[in-house]
Parts: sequence; structure tokens; C-alpha cells
Amino acid sequence: MLHYAVVFLVIALIAAVLGFGGIAADAAGLAKLLFFVFAGLSAVAFALGLKRKS
Repeated sequence: MLHYAVVFLVIALIAAVLGFGGIAADAAGLAKLLFFVFAGLSAVAFALGLKRKS
């Protein structure tokens, strides 16, 4: 999932350089969303791993 966030970030950067503002904003928003979903799922997995050890 983090891979997709990085891919959309690269797409957003390329689109911004080429002047496609709408596409860049959409790709950046999607990259941000995927990153936060990944971070949340990672935190949940970490917390469950700590709970399981004790």
C-alpha cells in the first residue's frame, strides 16, 4: 500500500511539473489518503503485536 502512495506522489510531481494542476492535486490527494491508511493500519498491527506478546 505504501508503494501505491509513492507511485501516486511521483505521478503528482510529474503532473505538477508539466502544468496539469487538476491531475496533480487529485494524485497528491490520493497519495496522502493511501499514506494515512497505511500508517493507521501499521499502528493497529503494532498495537496488536504488543498486546499478543504480553
